[in-house]
Amino acid sequence: MKLKIYRPLLFTVIATATAISSWAQQPVDSLASYLQIALEQNPAIQAQYHAYEATEKQIDQAGAFQDPELSLGFYTKPMEIVGGRQIGDVTLMQMLPWFGTKKAAKTEANHMAQMKYQEYLQAKQTTILQVYTQWYVLQKLDQQLKNAEQNKSLLVQLEELALKRFSAPTVSAGSNTSSMTSNNASSTPAASSSSTAGMGGMSMGGSTTANQPAASTPSTSNTISGGSAMSSMTSSSSMGMSDVLRIRLEIIEIENTIQSLQASVKTEKVKFNALLNREANQEVTIDKTIRQVDYLMADDQAISEIENNNPMLGMIQEQSLAYKAKSAMDRKMSYPMLGVGVQYMILGKTNDPMLAMGDMNGKDMIMPMLTVSLPIFRKKYNAEQEEGKMWWKSSQQTMQNTLNNLKSEYYGYKNQLDDAQRTIQLYDKQTTLAQTTFNLIVKEFVAGKSDLTNVIQVQRQLLDYQLKKAEAIANYNTMVASINKLMAVGSQTQKQ
Repeated sequence: MKLKIYRPLLFTVIATATAISSWAQQPVDSLASYLQIALEQNPAIQAQYHAYEATEKQIDQAGAFQDPELSLGFYTKPMEIVGGRQIGDVTLMQMLPWFGTKKAAKTEANHMAQMKYQEYLQAKQTTILQVYTQWYVLQKLDQQLKNAEQNKSLLVQLEELALKRFSAPTVSAGSNTSSMTSNNASSTPAASSSSTAGMGGMSMGGSTTANQPAASTPSTSNTISGGSAMSSMTSSSSMGMSDVLRIRLEIIEIENTIQSLQASVKTEKVKFNALLNREANQEVTIDKTIRQVDYLMADDQAISEIENNNPMLGMIQEQSLAYKAKSAMDRKMSYPMLGVGVQYMILGKTNDPMLAMGDMNGKDMIMPMLTVSLPIFRKKYNAEQEEGKMWWKSSQQTMQNTLNNLKSEYYGYKNQLDDAQRTIQLYDKQTTLAQTTFNLIVKEFVAGKSDLTNVIQVQRQLLDYQLKKAEAIANYNTMVASINKLMAVGSQTQKQ
């Protein structure tokens, strides 16, 4: 029974803990979070949105009537009239446009406000593309920095191998020297015995010519062998030391490259923080690896998305509708305007019995008024209507030209996207082959079958392929972001 009571509470606790855990695992410093910060804080976006809000306020202004006119008049000396003495009058007049004029004006103002809203969406798309582009630049630099550090580590290992090769000939030369010394030591008794025999021969009157070459030949051969060993030792030592120095030159160069990349990363982070409207020195966390984003949309579908969602086309469309509404308003303005008002005359009593008019003496008078404007100068109104039609036709042609440019821009991005894809595949294959070649040639270098020049050349090729592959992936991702900007992906959100 207690289990049934506590089971819902247990499930609630588990669900809450799971939700908190999943929320805690959300990456705080990710591209999505940075995009959200940019959309909320970027000054260019906020400026465009406030401009849209300001234009939206014009809708109520366009739908409002003209202010009524109130006029007051008085006589410094009351004027004698029939029924009393007129002291002054009060007139109130309200002008009314032709039926439907204000509705057309509100329609025009609404389309102008929507045009500003499309500019706001365009500003959002531009900022999104800038954030993506700057993010991929940082990723590319970070990848280049990692590759440079890895190659520095490889060069340090090569330096250790070269030092081992440099020390190896010295040991060999020492053994040659000791063997050479033992050979000389073993040949000395033979020489002395030969000379003794020679001396004995001389005292005995024997021939010493036959024994002389036998005594001199071992000494000459040992001298030649010792000289070749010394020259081999000197050559191996100099070659080994030059390898070490060349590797150290490469390490110094790549250290300078690392410092330059670190300075570039710092500069690009300042630009990235500027897009987010943050402090310049605020930390930016970049993904450890640069990944190629997916793009699987067909050309027909992409063109359709551009026609339906692109803010530039939407802005021109709203402008065209505003011109159309203005033309309708100009037509309504060419009709007469009506004025409705009332006049209140303040009368005092007159002392003249001829003007007293009995009970009407001194009674105030109220007079309703109606006025009509006479738009008889038709040339002006016709010109206004023709102006609206011409602006509407101009906007239609502008829209068609913009659509053609957007299509051309899309196919240009698509071509660059395909080139980047092929380049990525090429550098991927070349990187794999260069890595295999580098591993083999390092083993040959350790075994003494290859020199340092080949190792450094292959190592540079590997570094070059890695850097170009990262750059190609960054270019590919930037092209995808540019195409998404044309299709307004991510900007068709609700108003703030």
